[in-house]
Amino acid sequence: MTVFAFWRRAGNERSVESHVNRFDASSAVTIASVEQLAAMRPRYLRMLGAAFSVESLADRLVPVQLEDKSVAIFAQAAYVGSDQADELVQRIQQAGYQLASPERYVLASSLLLALVRGQVTSDSLAGLFTPAIAPSRPALVAAFHDLVEWGVRHGASDIHFNVHLAEAKSEVNYTISGRYVMPACFRGMPTSTLLDMLSVAWMDIRGGNGSVFDPLREQQGSLTMHVDGKPFVLRWSSMAADVGPSVCLRLLSRSVQACATGLDSLGYMPDQLAQIRRAMVSESGAVIFSGTVGSGKSTSLAALVSSLPSHRKVITLEDPVEYLIPGAIQNTLVRNLDTSSHDVFAAKLRSLRRSAMSDVLLGEIRDVETGRAFMDLVGSGVNVYSTVHAPSAAMIPVRLSSGFIAVPADFLATPGVLRLLVFQALLPQLCDQCAVPVVSADARHVGGSEPIKGLAWQPWLELVRQLYGRSPGKARLRNPEGCEVCRQAELPELYGYCGRTVAAEIIEPALSWVPARSAMESAVMKALDGQVDLRDVESRFHAFETEKMMRAARKRLSGGTA
Repeated sequence: MTVFAFWRRAGNERSVESHVNRFDASSAVTIASVEQLAAMRPRYLRMLGAAFSVESLADRLVPVQLEDKSVAIFAQAAYVGSDQADELVQRIQQAGYQLASPERYVLASSLLLALVRGQVTSDSLAGLFTPAIAPSRPALVAAFHDLVEWGVRHGASDIHFNVHLAEAKSEVNYTISGRYVMPACFRGMPTSTLLDMLSVAWMDIRGGNGSVFDPLREQQGSLTMHVDGKPFVLRWSSMAADVGPSVCLRLLSRSVQACATGLDSLGYMPDQLAQIRRAMVSESGAVIFSGTVGSGKSTSLAALVSSLPSHRKVITLEDPVEYLIPGAIQNTLVRNLDTSSHDVFAAKLRSLRRSAMSDVLLGEIRDVETGRAFMDLVGSGVNVYSTVHAPSAAMIPVRLSSGFIAVPADFLATPGVLRLLVFQALLPQLCDQCAVPVVSADARHVGGSEPIKGLAWQPWLELVRQLYGRSPGKARLRNPEGCEVCRQAELPELYGYCGRTVAAEIIEPALSWVPARSAMESAVMKALDGQVDLRDVESRFHAFETEKMMRAARKRLSGGTA
């Protein structure tokens, strides 16, 4: 019997005598977690969707065989008492199977999907017998708010929910000061609770692809929360990993003050600020900030655009709006992950051309569609500000002309198209109160007699002096014991740090394709001034010994003149 015929027959047979007594949906047993599923007696054995030709309906209802060979129905709440479920019961009996008692179970949609798609199996359920009472929706909402509030109050940029569907416990991690950390207070979160929490949180998502949270599908969207009276946007991005869904929430302050700080307060050096200001005097062309994920490029871009004169009309196209920019007309563009062409995006772009704006912030250039928008805007003489993922300022045109974005290289080479190219990285900033001067560092701070990055301690510092022509006498090291100022609750890996600072490099194509100072050199200058630990410079870029070898190689290639 086809699926279509099954649904049609179920509808037609409602008038048959055997269907006069409707199944009482309230008598179905609710299974709200992986642990409760593991606690079933008799145990769950396998799906029988294929045996009854109802595989395509399995995300709503599906027959399953239990350990005693009886057959039950797993269904979403909306389908457990449906005509289709009644018809399926008849077919189970007609096929000679014993009907289970109880015969029907209500499963959360996310758990049912996990079963259907093989992420939870009878084997993976073995040993997970830990029956528990499912938390109420208000309790799940409160728990989710607690997780977000903790992140905001500890300066997190991201919250990571890593759900392991086949295990009793899952992970909640945070990105704080660029480090991926797991607070002790959130270790060993019950998988079922975390999954239910995400399902409840998804109900408040705006612009999401899907009406329910699907652990086996990539989904994105955003929701708004208030923490300590301040608004925050949580940008949701989930990945369907092999072990279970991995959800990343980017925490973005919606306060206007969030981007009111200038580039100087973010860590740009005085000569770099002067170069940016000089380039901003002229109009037309693109200013592009680049960096890796979490490098703060969107923050820097918002700070720059916020500094534009009030007589300039600024419009933004973002996915979604990240920072509130005073005076700007901001637009959130919702684009479906599964769609390659978007009428809404094209319509917004057409309206934008007739808006008499002088400046456009174009969120992130990441695909062919945004690449075309970039070309259209820059080609029309508008001032464009955007971001792109690239490992250096010089690699920005290479990234834009790649097959993923497809902006022609000859267009990028046209004079006036690229006005300013900026690459930035974020490094953890030392705590002013307890950082240890390098001249007084003892074994506790330098790792005892162990070599540092393959070199002895003093020769390593001498190498830095030779490479950069400055004494490391003012350099300081992180104090791993921290102090009352920098000790984050239960996060010893962050002791000795207070915030982050930018290390940047800038290219002005009209003048040169070589930055006056590389991002690594900017980071070293900060380290030699005592702002960051030299060891963090190496871990972010490369070893100083590697820098020495690279310089020697360049010198040989240039005939000894470099």
